[in-house]
Amino acid sequence: MLKILVIDRCHYTRTGIEALLNHSGRFSSSFLVSGINNLLLAKEHILQWKPHLVIADLYSFISETHPSPPITPFFMSCGVVPLILLQSADRLHPTLASPQSVAHSVLTKHATLSALSNTIQEALQVRPTLEIGENASPLLTPQEEKVLSMWMDGVSNNAIAAALSIHGKTVYTYKRNIRMKLHLGNRFSPFLSLPEKGN
Repeated sequence: MLKILVIDRCHYTRTGIEALLNHSGRFSSSFLVSGINNLLLAKEHILQWKPHLVIADLYSFISETHPSPPITPFFMSCGVVPLILLQSADRLHPTLASPQSVAHSVLTKHATLSALSNTIQEALQVRPTLEIGENASPLLTPQEEKVLSMWMDGVSNNAIAAALSIHGKTVYTYKRNIRMKLHLGNRFSPFLSLPEKGN
């Protein structure tokens, strides 16, 4: 499962990209999509979660009220992770000058779904193998990863509890912790169209 981080202030963009990745039938891989709407938290999220691809509309975070948005630390945190910049305005803001040096691609938000899909596939093909350092701790515990995997497959809470030999209420706790660690807004994100088969 590939991890993709979508950074945008617009909820509809974040959920739309998640739907494109997981429910459009355009991709053969399965994705765990995490959306975030706070650029200040993005750096830490990238460093801890280690996504395979970052898709971001940074223009929405640049405003007159914030004289120096944390753009440079964001770019530095991306490192070798492929970055697709979405451009919501006709021209890039001067703060985002020369984005091609750090971004895999720059697309306008008016790009077609086919163009966006092709760009995502290209970026995932050139992504480097991410090495996890000896002292790096994973964002999710092994048990949380098992719960997340079964949750993504639509397994009920009772079935998860039985498979992992834990109490049913513990599954709720694991799901809450997963949502908090991945900065997910509610229990329906990023699983918007994966109905649970009963609790």
